Amino acid sequence: MKRIKILNFLAAASLALAIAASASAGTVTGVVHNGTNGKLVAGVDVYLIQLQGGMQVVANTKTDSQGRYHFDYPAIGQGPMLLRAAYQGVNFHQPLTPGRDTVDLTVYEKTKNPLARQVTSRLIVLQPNGTSLLVGEEYTIENQSQPPAAFYDEQGDFEFQVPAGADMNQVSAWGPSGMPIVLGTIDKGKNRYAIAYAFQPGDNGVRISYQVPYGSNSANLLLASPYDAQRMLIAAPPTVQVSSEGFQPAGSDQGYSVYSHEQLPAGFPVQIAVSGTAPPPSDDTNAGNGAGGAAENGGGGRDQLNGPDAGQTVQVLPTRLDSLRWVLIGGFAAIFVLGLVYLWRRPVAAVVAGPGHADIAVQTPRPSSRSNSPVEPSPEARPVGAGAAPSVAPSASSGTSSSTPTEQMNREVGESLDALKDNLFKLELRRQAGTISEEDYARERARTEKILRDLLRG
Repeated sequence: MKRIKILNFLAAASLALAIAASASAGTVTGVVHNGTNGKLVAGVDVYLIQLQGGMQVVANTKTDSQGRYHFDYPAIGQGPMLLRAAYQGVNFHQPLTPGRDTVDLTVYEKTKNPLARQVTSRLIVLQPNGTSLLVGEEYTIENQSQPPAAFYDEQGDFEFQVPAGADMNQVSAWGPSGMPIVLGTIDKGKNRYAIAYAFQPGDNGVRISYQVPYGSNSANLLLASPYDAQRMLIAAPPTVQVSSEGFQPAGSDQGYSVYSHEQLPAGFPVQIAVSGTAPPPSDDTNAGNGAGGAAENGGGGRDQLNGPDAGQTVQVLPTRLDSLRWVLIGGFAAIFVLGLVYLWRRPVAAVVAGPGHADIAVQTPRPSSRSNSPVEPSPEARPVGAGAAPSVAPSASSGTSSSTPTEQMNREVGESLDALKDNLFKLELRRQAGTISEEDYARERARTEKILRDLLRG
């Protein structure tokens, strides 16, 4: 019965997306603003990028004298896509969400002002995988430049160091628009690397994944960073023992034990002793379980405290840990899946705010505490049918639910998407633990990813 209900929701979601996107499928227009001086920008190269099968440029054009661009392409509205504006050698991206036929892009002048690249936190996730230890890192970065400008250096504007003997897997970065972009690295020697990425005004982030040898189920990591960090967190499965001077237990989050250290200066050597094995994945949580898997995580990203404050909960890593562990396990495929869920979180019926949300590409956008641009969006930059569509926010004044069928569908299908994403992650863990055959793994993953694609495609 639960399976039938979920399939009904998925079918309804596909129908709703098809109806909403029918008016705009194949066409997108907009303007390019300069967020530093507030002017429209002529002669900017704009690219249409398809995400399925990797980041592929499928069309390009230039803005006219009024800063306007226009694309006609059959696949618009049929899958996840990005828009890229190339300005003075810097790429600026904006997601192209289903149901929108007008998307504005904002570009910025370049700066090397240190205020435009401040590391506020650093998160390290540890995941044993047989004779290897998978390590994922995320740096949260704020750009508080005034006037607004993009921090960028083509020779490398963000450096990081990995432990000796580490094998690099992937580096990605995200800006205020929230979509992760997979990046190449610049080898600086002695286990140091850099990326060239435009950190825009507002909240940005960098994610890194690599693996180190984990013989005898133990490893010692020496980590350092050239940047001050207001806070550093380490997360590991509860079956893994973590020891590092200055780090204090900070409860648990989404099934991981969390350790915290405040105010780390640049260059501070962080030594981490790791031992233990990953907890065995549950065999009954495969990609066919539907929404039931969503409740298994529990906590919704809340931290259960120990000691005298036991029973209380605080928000530690509301969504960041979930996304980083996904990138750690799934690689670029995870970027694609997370992008699908992110685009679903930009509902057709909702008026989408301008750039300004923080955590990874799969969350509902969170307003920034500051404006990222002194310019106004185009008057026509709105979702298709937004004037007639109901609000997606429930009434705060009503004691009972006044949700429309569309609103209820959005919520319930959203929960199903979260479950599918979580079950894909568990499927990856089962594969690494050897509790599922390659044939079954390929079949289950392909089936679940097809559901995600069909949801977005309508």
